[in-house]
Amino acid sequence: MKKIIYRKLAQDYTSFFLLILFTISIIIWVLQAVNFLDFVTEDGHGFLVYFNYTLLSFPKILSRIFPFAVFLAFTYIILKYENKNELVIFWNFGVKKIDFINFFIKFSFGFVFISVLLNALITPYMQDKARSFIRSSDLDFFESILKPKKFIDIIENLTIYFEERDDNGKFENIFLNDKSNQSSQITFAKKGRIEIRGNKKVLVLEEGETINDIGGRISKFKFSKTDFNISKFSTKTTLTKKIQETSTKDLIKCLIIFHNFIDITNFNKEELDSMSCGADNLENIHQELYSRLIKPMYITFLMAISLLLILKSKNNHLFNSIKIKVYLLGFLSIVFLELSPKLINTNLIHNLFFIILPILFILIIYIFFLKFLKTN
Repeated sequence: MKKIIYRKLAQDYTSFFLLILFTISIIIWVLQAVNFLDFVTEDGHGFLVYFNYTLLSFPKILSRIFPFAVFLAFTYIILKYENKNELVIFWNFGVKKIDFINFFIKFSFGFVFISVLLNALITPYMQDKARSFIRSSDLDFFESILKPKKFIDIIENLTIYFEERDDNGKFENIFLNDKSNQSSQITFAKKGRIEIRGNKKVLVLEEGETINDIGGRISKFKFSKTDFNISKFSTKTTLTKKIQETSTKDLIKCLIIFHNFIDITNFNKEELDSMSCGADNLENIHQELYSRLIKPMYITFLMAISLLLILKSKNNHLFNSIKIKVYLLGFLSIVFLELSPKLINTNLIHNLFFIILPILFILIIYIFFLKFLKTN
């Protein structure tokens, strides 16, 4: 009978948790997708790049909402059972409150594991995969970002200006400033048009002049027609791998290197760069690993806070006060949870305190349960 009761409550909780998690995440994802339209309207990437990047950002949203959904769902389910007098039925069937608490603390470990899996493996992989679409993309919507009588400089090392563009896509009075070869090349042309040749986009210029400035030496030449390769340029969108996109394995390896557990000379610069392994990134790496591996442990603590609601029945005059305190303590814990990575630095002893802190919180609240149930 007890197993049936626990299974029913666990199923109800899991269903409502998934409903909250995905509902809130989808709302945030849609709002974020609108902001990502800049990839098309301003950075010139194609809609396929935009769609893939937006879709692959969803696991990151799930990981951020996860603790909040755990607390809100479990609190709601316990209050729902209490309001329907179902918890009273449990106690009358011989279910002890401490056994009830023990079951759901063990049950929370499954959510901790899922959160670690999401934070440490799935989200970094998906983030890196999303960034790879930008790294490998060309300026699919290059023409759409070109506006007459405006200096366009969203392309790395290239500034473009033109006065007019007709219905056939031909430009008039074009100015180009190319700084891609550690030199300056300024080109003027009366006319121009964009052509696609194979996989390359070429700006065909007519009746113009190019001025080259190489180390202070100026040279000029006029042309009746010339090609300017646009495909060699890329957007200014950040292409380098961020710490959030680096695998957990590489971040741990980086910490081991910088804390002198492994000789750094065993790795070349390219390997260190691929792991985002720089001395200036060390604090960020500590904070990122804390977020991925330690923050999920607070899920058990948040579920334990919700379990405070079973200590008094709804008929007790203190129940409403306890309910307010549980919500307040839960939301303050979530706020602390989100801010806690900022407290992490490069000092291992200092960080050790914050690593064991969620375990201390769980022990404190569990001891409170034991003492309260012993005296009541």
